[in-house]
Amino acid sequence: MKPDLILINLLGAYDVHRNIYNMLEQKGTIPVLTICSENEKRMFLSGYDEAQFEVLIKPANDMQIVEAVCRKLDAAVVLKSDGSYEIKENRSKKLVLIVDDNAATLRSIKEMIQDDFDVAVATSGMKALTAMGKNRPDLILLDYEMPVCDGKQTLEMIRADEDFRDIPVIFLTGVNDREHIEAVLSLKPAGYMLKPAIREKLIDAIYANCKF
Repeated sequence: MKPDLILINLLGAYDVHRNIYNMLEQKGTIPVLTICSENEKRMFLSGYDEAQFEVLIKPANDMQIVEAVCRKLDAAVVLKSDGSYEIKENRSKKLVLIVDDNAATLRSIKEMIQDDFDVAVATSGMKALTAMGKNRPDLILLDYEMPVCDGKQTLEMIRADEDFRDIPVIFLTGVNDREHIEAVLSLKPAGYMLKPAIREKLIDAIYANCKF
């Protein structure tokens, strides 16, 4: 499973750590927080992209580390009256993943909902799983009729993964005959909608199934 953040303590670091940093830099998507001395920073981190990497100079206390982790994860630290703290996500909008092999449909649905939700798109079931590994969506809008890996197979893969199985999935289908609808409903999705989607109904369905 892809981590949300990597925390590295460079105490007693050896040359092997150079390879680790090179690998992380090439990936370029996983935020990295490093705790080190000024000398270690110059040795291992010179020239790295600060958007991905952040350095805490030793000694760093617990609160400094927590605050740095929150910065990298776009979260906030809320101090309580008893001296403890709580971490809360800063993301104000829910993330909706749209999966459809038709570029025009993807663009149309994205335009419908992007004012209310953060949006990610994927043109196939496999690309959807890759996108979910990078950023877990709060809800998935899934085309039922797709080549190679259709909506049924994609939903089965989603439910087979412990990290994703509880994400609500709403099917989008362009076929409205009874047999087809029954086949869709037998998979027990969070909902289904006929194409072309109506904006108000689509947004209402997303709000009804997202956990706020």
